[in-house]
Amino acid sequence: MKLPQAHRLQLRHLHCFLAVARLGHLGRAAQALSISQPAVTKTLADLEDLLGLRLFERGRRGARLTPVGQSFLRHARQVMATLDQALESVAPGQTPPVLRLGALPTVVNAIVAAGLRSPGLPGHTTVRIETGANRELLARLQQGELDAVVGRLSEPDRLQGLTFEHLYAEPLIVAMRPDHPLRRKRRPTPAQLAAHDWILPLADTMIRHNADSWLQSQGVVPQAMVFETLSVSLGRELAATSDALWFTPLGAAEADLERGVLVPLPLALSGTEEPVGWLMRSDAQPSPALQAVRAAVREQAQRRQQRWSLGTP
Repeated sequence: MKLPQAHRLQLRHLHCFLAVARLGHLGRAAQALSISQPAVTKTLADLEDLLGLRLFERGRRGARLTPVGQSFLRHARQVMATLDQALESVAPGQTPPVLRLGALPTVVNAIVAAGLRSPGLPGHTTVRIETGANRELLARLQQGELDAVVGRLSEPDRLQGLTFEHLYAEPLIVAMRPDHPLRRKRRPTPAQLAAHDWILPLADTMIRHNADSWLQSQGVVPQAMVFETLSVSLGRELAATSDALWFTPLGAAEADLERGVLVPLPLALSGTEEPVGWLMRSDAQPSPALQAVRAAVREQAQRRQQRWSLGTP
């Protein structure tokens, strides 16, 4: 088999290929690159002709990487990352590095914010923090739109091409306002729990699965309103101003528990712990700035795990 001539490969080929791989659509890639869609089509065709391989399966729903395209994607990312590092090495400090960090709404305040306040982080660095559902964050990480994610362990197919470093196991709690009617009940019955509104994580998330499993195991079938959200601020507001019960990871409500805005309902919730970790692409070469952020987040997670093991929020 005759190997393709590397000198004919141009950066425009890689930029176009990575944009289509990330967005899964030629039209959206054209918009992101500020060129026309026919130009994207021609550039991809030139690249595939150069390689003698088909990188995408095109259809009505967009463009999907072939197995060969998946393999090429890993190396294309490495090439672009190495080029960025090369440019930084000859012109350090001229362009402040931008780190793109994804984080779950339930951990961004408790873990990520505290970690980013570490004095050991390098200066002149922009850290762009984006929140969302775990599934969305992992997909964006796989597509190269994020450099790392502080998220939850997920199904194997959603972790393809990613590494997971365990940080801590986060328990779930049921939080309520301090003068909630159930505060006077030492052991609320399933019927008493079911009679109140519930604030639950979004459907099809791991924490919602754990919440539903616990409710089912206790024979609790909510009979009133059910609010589904991953928004910490909305969950806090609903729980603090009504009789709704908020099923949430401890870290999301920890600051409110410390201030007395919310209190935990004394329930046995063992077995609902969720593994939270640092996720990156397995082919990524983290920059010194990203390594510093990871170390700071890791240290903060270890401190919190120690506090929880001692029974202090």
